[in-house]
Amino acid sequence: MRGPAVVDDGSGLRIGTVVVVLVVLALVAGAAFVYLGRTGAVTPDTALPAPVFVEETMTSGIDHAYAGGFEFFVGGGVATFDCNDDGRSDLFLAGGSNAATLYVNESPVGGDLRFSPISNPVTDLEAVLGAYPIDVDSDGYLDLAVLRLGENVMLRGLGDCRFERANEVWSVDGGEEWTAAFSAKWESGNTLPTLAFGNYLDWPVDREQAASCADNALLRPGGARYESATALLPGWCTLSVLFADWDRSGGRDLRVANDRHYYVDGSEQMWRIRAGEEPRLYTEADGWNDIQLWGMGLASQDVTGDGYPEFFITSQGDNKLQTLEEGAEQPDYGDIAIRRGVTAHRPFLGDDVLPSTAWHPEFQDVNNDGFLDLFITKGNVEAMPEYAMADPNNLLLGQPDGTFEENAAVAGVASLARSRGAAVHDFNLDGLLDILVVNRIENVQVWRNLGSGGSSKPAEIGNWIAIQLTQPGTNPDAISSWIEVEIGELVVVREVTIGGGHAGDQIGWLHFGLGESGKAVVRVTWPDGGVDEYFDVAANSFATLERGQSVEYWTPSFP
Repeated sequence: MRGPAVVDDGSGLRIGTVVVVLVVLALVAGAAFVYLGRTGAVTPDTALPAPVFVEETMTSGIDHAYAGGFEFFVGGGVATFDCNDDGRSDLFLAGGSNAATLYVNESPVGGDLRFSPISNPVTDLEAVLGAYPIDVDSDGYLDLAVLRLGENVMLRGLGDCRFERANEVWSVDGGEEWTAAFSAKWESGNTLPTLAFGNYLDWPVDREQAASCADNALLRPGGARYESATALLPGWCTLSVLFADWDRSGGRDLRVANDRHYYVDGSEQMWRIRAGEEPRLYTEADGWNDIQLWGMGLASQDVTGDGYPEFFITSQGDNKLQTLEEGAEQPDYGDIAIRRGVTAHRPFLGDDVLPSTAWHPEFQDVNNDGFLDLFITKGNVEAMPEYAMADPNNLLLGQPDGTFEENAAVAGVASLARSRGAAVHDFNLDGLLDILVVNRIENVQVWRNLGSGGSSKPAEIGNWIAIQLTQPGTNPDAISSWIEVEIGELVVVREVTIGGGHAGDQIGWLHFGLGESGKAVVRVTWPDGGVDEYFDVAANSFATLERGQSVEYWTPSFP
């Protein structure tokens, strides 16, 4: 089992093991069941104020910028993952023309955010646009898919934040493309995951000719190694891809966000990618509606509470929040960004009224009130005069009615740097989500979440749980699982994915705000469709849910 070991107190009991008494009534044999242990949770009904963030960039130990010329205007991601099994999430930061850097997390619990660089020729790669953590070989050590201008590199985790090149071992042809996007899923019967790489412009670019978009690539395994890549064409200058179970069928198709700046007749895309089938694009005959965006980043989350994921797509100008039309059995999506208040199409402060340029989107609950919030990084591509130059990041706080309200300035995270990738994550394990942003040319920025600003847990910031999923054998991090978290009558549903964002993603503790509730009731649907019973999880705790086992709690204890 990955993650911190469960403590044994010498009594023969594992500390943190919840003895769950399930009282199950069979209403109809083989049909419905009722779990009678869901009382005691308080349904969130009030949005809490924005937390106070303090910038700790100067004291964080991080000295790193994403730099370079035209070829590094896009990208600039961060992979967030635990590479030494201490429970704290470490960082792999893309550098562009600078070397990428691996940083180990040394933050004390509830204290200042602190990181130390680890220099090694294996990880200090140049021409890196982004990276994604994933346990490719299911050995319990997280690996890295490193996206580059030129050959993509697969780094195999060896433990203790050590890595080795694995392209040859796994037979992964890294290609010579301009790669900015990645996603992965496990298909039935395979021990290795299916990998999708999203490529931008054909490289090298002939600046005297019209630029053309590169095709994307799908790698499927044949046993313990990968077969030749399958081209996903046409490619329309892709900047984000994400495998997601859009219809809850278990199929997990590939959403693709494309940059219309370089194409004429292209569009956003979704590929049907199912086990035993050749990939094919969804078309109008399938219910798919073509739209053209300056697609920069992707995030999926059930925003409407109907059990299906919505897709947030960042762009230049207004961003899109796509929802499956009611009753649709095909990928027929409509846009609800305006009614939900998440278009974020212009700077919300200052005098610059030109359209925004948005990059990394991430749904999280930064004030622990039980309502999803949305963080969006912003920043001019370089010097595009038709778009805003002073373009602050957005922190949109979710409200009980399903809308969002801007609070980045109040929270203290409205940076005017040219931001790219980001991670909203609890780096110091105090139950409050912190924020790290990769900037172009300027240093990475780090903000610590202080709740209401006090030194102890503030009353007006809600309770929380952090969950880590694990299963034996293949895909130990249970990528493509669904987690249902019941907080009284409110149900938060999240799919565990790898991909999306802008050039980076995270594997680690999955955070859920609870408001005033002292517990949550959690159920997991595993990647193969198997469903666990409901478990009570106590508020303000780190809980590991291993498939077929009871809940195990873990308490961080870093000085």
